[in-house]
Amino acid sequence: MTTSNNRYQNRPQTQPTRQKGQELRRGRDHYHNDDSPSLSLGFLPPQQTSMEKAILGAILLEKDAFDTVSEILRPEAFYVEAHSKIFACMQAMAGNVPLDIMTLMEAMKKRGELESIGGPFVLMELTNDVVSSANIEAHARIVQQKYMQRELIRISGEILKDAYRDTTDIFDLLDAAETKLMAITSNIHKGVMKTAQQLYDKELKELQLRMDIKEEITGVPSGFTALDSLTYGWQPTDLIIIAARPSVGKTAFALSLARNAALNPIKPTGVALFMLEMSNTQVMQRLISAESEIPLDSIRRGKTNLGELRELAEKCESTLRQAPMFLDDTPALNIFELRAKCRRLVLKYNVGIIIIDYLQLMSGTGDRTGNREQEISKISRDLKALAKELRVPVIALSQLSRDVEKRGAGIPMLSDLRESGAIEQDADMVMFLYRPDYQKEPHEIDPSIRGDVNLKIAKHRNGQLDTIALKSKLSIQKFYDIDPLPGPMSAPKLIPLKEAKARYEPPAMEDDEDELPF
Repeated sequence: MTTSNNRYQNRPQTQPTRQKGQELRRGRDHYHNDDSPSLSLGFLPPQQTSMEKAILGAILLEKDAFDTVSEILRPEAFYVEAHSKIFACMQAMAGNVPLDIMTLMEAMKKRGELESIGGPFVLMELTNDVVSSANIEAHARIVQQKYMQRELIRISGEILKDAYRDTTDIFDLLDAAETKLMAITSNIHKGVMKTAQQLYDKELKELQLRMDIKEEITGVPSGFTALDSLTYGWQPTDLIIIAARPSVGKTAFALSLARNAALNPIKPTGVALFMLEMSNTQVMQRLISAESEIPLDSIRRGKTNLGELRELAEKCESTLRQAPMFLDDTPALNIFELRAKCRRLVLKYNVGIIIIDYLQLMSGTGDRTGNREQEISKISRDLKALAKELRVPVIALSQLSRDVEKRGAGIPMLSDLRESGAIEQDADMVMFLYRPDYQKEPHEIDPSIRGDVNLKIAKHRNGQLDTIALKSKLSIQKFYDIDPLPGPMSAPKLIPLKEAKARYEPPAMEDDEDELPF
């Protein structure tokens, strides 16, 4: 009898242990395959099954608990397969049927999943250890973090297997790895619905802050007063297209924008320059010419004297040499490589604006099943997505078709954008550079308009349209304001970057790094 009694006394004690083991095995089998890195190394995947049960139990006890959890968790975040099915059923019921044990049991029966989760006993047990839903949000955050850890393990295993394959393209693998890793955080921190009251209160606080700071330029400064008065600087998440015919000076204008942003005395901003048309050496020669005001031709040919060389060194040492500018001259750069490089630059070097010269020289994903117009459309969409993802303005230069030259006035239109109409749809701003003397012979040009350039804002999603007059001196690759606006929007005189480092301090490069890790 004693033996029999002991056997009956032990049976209730072993039942929870046996059941817990079954739950963990179900969760393991649900989430991992035989090649799982954690299982092959003998580790149990990160999980918090007791909190999963507490969350589900709290939802059944408190009618508002599901709304709190649904903004944080998804069914796949639960480690135990039964818990995942229960939460998915709750999602389907939410808003239609009150959530309690009886309604949930009936819904699970209709879905044919009641027996697969362990029967009614599993649902009844969920509420046993739950007192209230006071800490349900904290529990949900912990379950979410365990899910993120498991996702990292899963992605690492996939990358490891693909890296061993000889047929794997290394650049595709790197881009896929970065995309998957970024997807973890983007899914976790995805936007949730906000009330008008929340948005109003936030905007009111930011407006008060802007009033206190009295900051005229809210984005990245362009360095041109009339342009900044219309745009308030290049705004985060915007895709800006600057288009022109060849030899108008769009590359020189882009370099002026880069220089003005990097060397601005009030808001110095890190700049990433992707130059697909020329080498880094040629770009630096242009930047040196603009900063020192020594003709580009003299710098290229070495026709400078010692006095000019000394002046060049004095002007560039404290400004251009220390400017937070990062140059890349990879030819036929594709969108995968661009995205990977931009992510690293933004995260590691605090780059605040990306400039690409020029759009039509970029290549797509390598899949040439479509025509060139479709490829350019895909590139423009990806550039807009990149601007939103990194929350920085992206400026892309573009070519114009010859149609602009067939019209007498020579003023570009949106339809003149070359190779794709999708560019104007994806862009937040489209600007055209054109010169009044572009189609004239040298002897026909009026000296009073020599060097005049018009910047036409043809599309501005968040502002007004206008045409801005600028002055160019292409012999030194530089653009100027014709008539600086009076008042606080006037462009301040550029000063050495050392005096402006209170606002921008890029991380120091390690001593053993001769170049960026691209």
